[in-house]
Amino acid sequence: MASPIEQAIRQIVEEKGLSYESVMETIEAALSAAFRKDFGHKLQNIEAQFNTEDGSVKVWDVKTVVEDQEVPELVEEPEVPEGRREPREVVEEVDADAEPKFNPKTEVMITVAQQKNPDAQIGDVIREPLEVPGEFGRMAAMTAKQVITQKLREAEREVLYNEYKDQEGEVLIGTVQRREGRVILVDIGRGTAVMRPDDQIPGERYNSGERIKVFLRSVDLGVRGPEILVSRTAPELVLELFKVEIPEIADGTVKIESIAREAGSRSKVAVSCEDEGVDPIGACIGQRGARIQTIIAELGNEKVDIIEFDTDPGVFVMNALAPAKVSGVTLDESEKMATVTVAADQLSLAIGRGGQNVRLAARLTDWRINVAEEGGEVKGSSEGAVRTPIAVVKPAVVEADAEGASEEVVDAEAVEEIEQATLTESLDELAEAADDNDDTADLEDESDDEAEEAQAGLEADELPTVEMEESDEAHEEITE
Repeated sequence: MASPIEQAIRQIVEEKGLSYESVMETIEAALSAAFRKDFGHKLQNIEAQFNTEDGSVKVWDVKTVVEDQEVPELVEEPEVPEGRREPREVVEEVDADAEPKFNPKTEVMITVAQQKNPDAQIGDVIREPLEVPGEFGRMAAMTAKQVITQKLREAEREVLYNEYKDQEGEVLIGTVQRREGRVILVDIGRGTAVMRPDDQIPGERYNSGERIKVFLRSVDLGVRGPEILVSRTAPELVLELFKVEIPEIADGTVKIESIAREAGSRSKVAVSCEDEGVDPIGACIGQRGARIQTIIAELGNEKVDIIEFDTDPGVFVMNALAPAKVSGVTLDESEKMATVTVAADQLSLAIGRGGQNVRLAARLTDWRINVAEEGGEVKGSSEGAVRTPIAVVKPAVVEADAEGASEEVVDAEAVEEIEQATLTESLDELAEAADDNDDTADLEDESDDEAEEAQAGLEADELPTVEMEESDEAHEEITE
């Protein structure tokens, strides 16, 4: 049966989540400090060993054998008369090339060491046993208590740091604790994480006790313990949610090429698959939209567009502008500029509310995009004012083929087989009802209203019916 001391140590190990060895090191460090306080002196390098069976303590003075060297004599400092300040200490410059000075606390010269042990050699460690004269006094006990408290706290902080450092870049489930100013504190198990204002989704409310999924952005070891930062706005959160909810992405069958996100409003996710028998967009949507619906709900009903990636930059740009149907695209490889043409009734959809659709498409494809009406001038551009910060993540980098002329025109018929399908009939009706006004201000008003209604997607109480038939057509966005 374990002794009471052993049981107490085991209890500390379980409660604090520390290793048995670290707790024993803490106790022995405390005993060393207590011995030095009551019975030792400043030139002793005390090392204590504690026996948990009988509670006995063994103490040694540990020193390393070094070669003989001259030690400067200690000069007594003159007494300072009352009323006068002590002179400032003159800090001597340390010569990096100079030999290290002799430290009598941790070192012993070889001639002295050989007086006690003739076989002593330079570099040997000599452990001279010391006798414990009696019980430790009150001051020694207080010193030991302080050492134990400090060491255990440091060990606990290090354990927490290592635990969450290994989870950096993952999605955690946390519970909202409280709000402190503009900062949200989130309980993530054994630690408390901080969610700064720029990591909070605009318009999302965080109520105490609410369970949320957060992206573990960074873990640093601060003075008071691990400093854990989590985020709800990072595009990596979308990436990790896709990995969790979609098995084909988790096992690598379907790849996420890039993500562009305006947190709280809309995200575009480009996916690809080398297996011709797997529809990457359909795999992300799931039966009756079940998979994407879960992700949307987790993001606070943020709209999510699933875009089919293509190594041809022209095709990729056309796909990225979904739900708008693009008539054609002209690429300027030298400027990395794409000019797309759309029908008049698709213009507002291509630009999006406040230019959001074209901005996200530009970020997703890494191309600057201008939108022009067929036979007309440019009506929208990705280089306009960005109202909401855009976050972009690219898990995989795919280089497009840049060979050929600097300008290339992609015929709409060439990409008809891969155009984004599955828009509802209501979307088509809204598109046909778009006003044919060339005035830019009126066009932006159309973009605000029409794009919002057309891409509203799923209602909270109604799931869409997504046909999972094998087809060459790709599924377009499923949004909520």
